[in-house]
Amino acid sequence: MRARLGLLLFLALTISCASLLAIRPSADDWTPEVRPASGDTAPRAAPCAHRDPLRQAFFGDLHVHTKFSMDARSRGMLGSPDDAYRFARGETIGFGPFDESGIGSRSWALARPLDFAAVTDHAEWIGEVNLCTTPGSTSYDSESCRGFRGERPIKPPIPGLKLGGKMTGVVGALGRRGDICGPGDAACRDSLETAWEETMRATERWNDTSEACAFTAFHGWEHSYSVNMSKVHRNVIFRNASVPELPISSLEAPDAIDLWDRLDRLCTNAGTGCEVITIPHNSNVSNGRLFETAWKRESREEQLRQVKVRARIERLVEMMQVKGESECANGMFGVVGGEDELCEFEKIRQFAEVPLEDCEEGAGWGAIRGGGCRSRVDFARYALVEGMRERGRVGVNPFQFGMIGSTDGHNANPGDTEEYDWEGCCADIDATPEGRMTTEPRFAGAGNIARNPGGLMGVWAEENARDSIFDAMTRRETFATSGPRIEPRFFGGWDLPEDLCGRGDLVETGYAQGVSMGSILPDTTQSGAAPTFVAQVARDPGVAEHPGGQLDRLQIVKVWYGEDGQFHQAVHDVGGRLADVAGSSREAPSVDLDTCEPRGAGYDALCAVWTDPAFDASRDAAYYVRAVENPSCRWSWRSCLSLPEAERPAACSDPGIPRVIQERAWTSPIWYEPAT
Repeated sequence: MRARLGLLLFLALTISCASLLAIRPSADDWTPEVRPASGDTAPRAAPCAHRDPLRQAFFGDLHVHTKFSMDARSRGMLGSPDDAYRFARGETIGFGPFDESGIGSRSWALARPLDFAAVTDHAEWIGEVNLCTTPGSTSYDSESCRGFRGERPIKPPIPGLKLGGKMTGVVGALGRRGDICGPGDAACRDSLETAWEETMRATERWNDTSEACAFTAFHGWEHSYSVNMSKVHRNVIFRNASVPELPISSLEAPDAIDLWDRLDRLCTNAGTGCEVITIPHNSNVSNGRLFETAWKRESREEQLRQVKVRARIERLVEMMQVKGESECANGMFGVVGGEDELCEFEKIRQFAEVPLEDCEEGAGWGAIRGGGCRSRVDFARYALVEGMRERGRVGVNPFQFGMIGSTDGHNANPGDTEEYDWEGCCADIDATPEGRMTTEPRFAGAGNIARNPGGLMGVWAEENARDSIFDAMTRRETFATSGPRIEPRFFGGWDLPEDLCGRGDLVETGYAQGVSMGSILPDTTQSGAAPTFVAQVARDPGVAEHPGGQLDRLQIVKVWYGEDGQFHQAVHDVGGRLADVAGSSREAPSVDLDTCEPRGAGYDALCAVWTDPAFDASRDAAYYVRAVENPSCRWSWRSCLSLPEAERPAACSDPGIPRVIQERAWTSPIWYEPAT
């Protein structure tokens, strides 16, 4: 067994509480070995009735957990994969706490259905969780299962190791727990297969293959690797129903290259039509490890191989979700270009009020429990620059990713992102206003109040169908939002017309004479030329009872790696209040903190054509759009207002808890790469 005994002993000395996968032992490969992908890859019989060759925006959530995830189930969550898809489609489901009959004490529904979703349960210990929660299973009455269900004290995987949460009952010190999994871990393998088949059946059942194309469901899981209590997690998403026999967890594939190599063997190279991408999340809690260039320790040949594999498989990054935003941060080592006020948005580690040391060129450990350094590459903006630096070193950019948001909901509740009625993310631990508003240190050393409703993913695709949306993901024509359904569009080229915003053929011209978000701008032979970009955004209309916010500004963010070895950034206001001569004289929009009613004017739509005034044709650069709404009340302040003043928790008067936010959207970048 490839057990990480040294790591476990270290944890035994240092941890007083832990969340999911703070302990991450390794186990042997399954016996028998996992079979390569099989399943249906047949194309649709007919195109969707709403198909548009110029593409349209669809919104989804590719990160949600159900009863098969160890952390969710240990906290009393009973929602199934079917429930998750039912919720995504706008149907009402029960939320916990659940009674003995499995009936939720709360019920909820989305105001607007999603267009697509995926159930992505933690691959680690699915089999154990299923065995421990299925009466009559071979392991149901085992000591470990009883501990997981809270029926007896938990025996830790290492004597003396103190851990928080019932989930520890299924974690083994040297692989899997024998009293649950049995000889050769056969019971856990069979149980994992049963749970995976249930999830796959639900995914196929909810995927609409009619001409209506009302909803698309993707197969997937989460690979949850937490080296030294740094979060290095990624979701695995498949194009179609051709998927491996079992999910690959961090117990069998302890790091990213192990995962990608196995996906190549069991999917990409299996000859069955299987296609896959991986989408990492929570770089903000990774101590610099999610975008670490660890391959530098390898031979030159192996470095290039790993860089190419990552560039091919890891096409997107989830940079907004319930555990915070991962776009940017001020004051990071080696980053120049001035402060960006909008970077101070939903920074979960800053809620912990613990001094954050900068990792500089290194990496740290412990962010899951609120410890360790923070790196510039914990944020997508600077990871983009790190990718350019690597391209200069090895010739390939490993961090050429598009942007998405999702929720990471642990209530089988994809797309539940509204600030005005958020009911929490994580089963029983935040099922009450008091639980949601606590400042008691939990994940990342912060209280539950540091969490937010999460983000959404947008794609520009011809139709709401698997192939079309997966194609959009692989070409990175995607965008992230902090929850609203803002629709940004972004094109770049060398000769885009200056009057494009006033024309009716903006999209046609953008595709014909330029490239869209997620693309690489071809080099030019025109001496002295500079790229021109067109950015367009439409506000979220919301629903009748809760209209969406108006827009405040439209920005283009440029990043590049300088000759001086610094990470450069420049934020350009190209549309809205700060860019409009007439608008700049307006009073800045605000929000009434007694009622949460917006004050001041905004914009329903914005558009701008912008040419880079400081373009250097000899240097790599990346450009992306950030569209920002007028101020609105954060969910936590709305919760405070819903309570009588005498009953409000201490967080309501804490000056460190923001009462106001500005929702936003981010496009995937457009890259420029010189030919030499």
